[in-house]
Amino acid sequence: MQLDFIKANDLNGKLLLATPSLQEQAFKDSVILLCHHDDEGSMGLIINRPQELTIRDVLEEIQLPPRQEGLDSLSEKRLTTYEGGPIDSFRGFVLHDAWHMYESTMQITSELHLTTSRDVLECISRGADPEHFMLILGYAAWSSGQLEQELMDNDWLIVDSNEQLVFQAEPEHRWVLGAQSMGIHKSHLSSLVGHA
Repeated sequence: MQLDFIKANDLNGKLLLATPSLQEQAFKDSVILLCHHDDEGSMGLIINRPQELTIRDVLEEIQLPPRQEGLDSLSEKRLTTYEGGPIDSFRGFVLHDAWHMYESTMQITSELHLTTSRDVLECISRGADPEHFMLILGYAAWSSGQLEQELMDNDWLIVDSNEQLVFQAEPEHRWVLGAQSMGIHKSHLSSLVGHA
């Protein structure tokens, strides 16, 4: 019955919250924005794992020196990069609000877009748009049917995403806030796992 629900509803743009039943250590306590989901597989980005690497570091690495006045206007929190998943940790994604489109931008929801082209980093280096963004390195992926099986095994909770939760909530609070939006508290979750 739950599998019918999963196939009948579009999971693009949903948040996946890892439950205690998920055995894979790489995803422990993770919050993943599901960017793409279809019959061939799924792709998502972990959004609650800040890294020590900063946006300044990344811009220097790709030989796009930041304009000092541009990045100076950004708080340290906004200069943080995120570990997006265990696959291709050198591949960068900019998750951003929906006000601007770039050379290679994909719409995830009406509020969230994903860009992989250099032009968005050029804008960030100047301190220009987008207003809300995250630079995420690496990603998570599932083969055909794999995510559906994990959902059937109660490895993930499915939560609606929104701009406030993704960009403004503190990273360490995103799991709790996502679960609370469903009326779930983590302390009670272990008793629910396996009883869907």
